[in-house]
Amino acid sequence: MNKPMKAKDKIVFALDVNTIDEVKILVKELKDYVGTFKIGLQLVTSVGPDAIKVIQDEGGKIFFDGKFHDIPNTVAKASSNLVKHGVTFFNVHLQGGSKMIASAVKEARDVARKNELEKPVILGTSLLSSFGQRTLTEELCVSKNIDEYTTKLIELAKFSGLDGIVSPANDTPKIKKMCGEDFIVMCPAIRPTWSVVNDQIRVVTPTDAVKAGVDYMVIGRPISMAKDRVSAAKLILDEIEEAMENASELMI
Repeated sequence: MNKPMKAKDKIVFALDVNTIDEVKILVKELKDYVGTFKIGLQLVTSVGPDAIKVIQDEGGKIFFDGKFHDIPNTVAKASSNLVKHGVTFFNVHLQGGSKMIASAVKEARDVARKNELEKPVILGTSLLSSFGQRTLTEELCVSKNIDEYTTKLIELAKFSGLDGIVSPANDTPKIKKMCGEDFIVMCPAIRPTWSVVNDQIRVVTPTDAVKAGVDYMVIGRPISMAKDRVSAAKLILDEIEEAMENASELMI
């Protein structure tokens, strides 16, 4: 998967719905305004792989947000099955460790090569966007501060052969410095200034994300809950385009 060059390509729209009918409506309505559709656990546990086919039939790209976290063999086989379904963009949880991650990467790439499919792009998820220092320290009993802990997970992602990481925008400059500009950064919890924060703690605007160097930004409710979803998507596109133009001017 090439790095996104246009504003549209940077948007990963979260299909956090329950039915195929909702998927069909949203994909048809938004396919010209977002680059990728994110399928997560909510949708897959409701309708299964049928959602994948609906998106593929409309010519859409898919990011499977499964955050695989299990023993190495199980995650490797799940990754293989995804690739066989035509999903070549997905993630694993970094807290599963290097053996789990490396097994998933190898299996997915081997299956793609044997079946002459597109090489999969696999990202690592560091910490959920709902996490804060209190959750890390008091509930998971991790003594490191959140910055130190995420730095260790970034190193693990690069060492284990992943293509990038799902991470907060403010970590992006550090990630690019540690892993190189080609290392992909996807940022969840993107909220334009006119949107409600909801249940996520660490949030940034599309402009903030572009300034930080984020490659992909996951956006869901600001679009899906808008009275006019297309207009909401266009507003976000305009904000991203303006931020990209400003960033380009600063580099001249």
